[in-house]
Amino acid sequence: MTRIILSGCNGKMGQVITRLAANDEDCEIVAGLDINDCMPNTYPVFTDMTKCDVEADVIVDFSHPSAFDGVMQLAKARKLPIIVATTGLAAEQREQLKTDSAEIPVFFSANMSLGINLLIALAKKAASVLEDNFDIEIIEQHHNQKLDAPSGTALAIADGINEVLSAPSEYVYDRHSVRRKRRKTEIGLHAVRGGTIVGKHNVLFAGNDEIIELKHEASSKEVFAVGAIKAAKYMNGKPNGYYSMNDLIGDIM
Repeated sequence: MTRIILSGCNGKMGQVITRLAANDEDCEIVAGLDINDCMPNTYPVFTDMTKCDVEADVIVDFSHPSAFDGVMQLAKARKLPIIVATTGLAAEQREQLKTDSAEIPVFFSANMSLGINLLIALAKKAASVLEDNFDIEIIEQHHNQKLDAPSGTALAIADGINEVLSAPSEYVYDRHSVRRKRRKTEIGLHAVRGGTIVGKHNVLFAGNDEIIELKHEASSKEVFAVGAIKAAKYMNGKPNGYYSMNDLIGDIM
């Protein structure tokens, strides 16, 4: 049994995780952390995370970048593995995760969907084969309440592709500001916001007279909650170090 402290428990994703965990015999949410404590839960919710004294095996953070420092301090003070699924983290915060992994086990993924992480693996394979003759563009679509753009997932796809290219490419977000032809050393990232779109990501490889497209679409937030719960179970008892969805997928396969 994996005992979870859920940071951001009263947010939309937190409530989905709460519902799914309640039907999972192998895990239990034993405490929540949130600035909002007015929602009914079957576990205690702490608005002051320093007051959380509930015994647990892991922390799952699906909150907000502004809560990052406090959650990481709690994890280090309690020597608990942490699964960081919060989107919109700054580059400095992502680097801090790697530094902190020397003290505690840290699992980070910009997207907790197993399918998205498989898409990243496929995009990296395609880029390594096609880079000389194909332009690479990434289009992401999300609901109209999403704050960050481009999405953390789109950036994770771009970062994965850049890892396998013979020379790093420049990320281009805004083509209208500069009138010039597209350069071969670019990866275009485009954000669409509207309605209740849960999440769509397309990776376009455009060559001469042919196009290859990889696509993933999430139809509900449950795909991310399932991944977070799987990660929590995976990290229970892990030694200090930096882990990602690649490690989890490798363990499953």
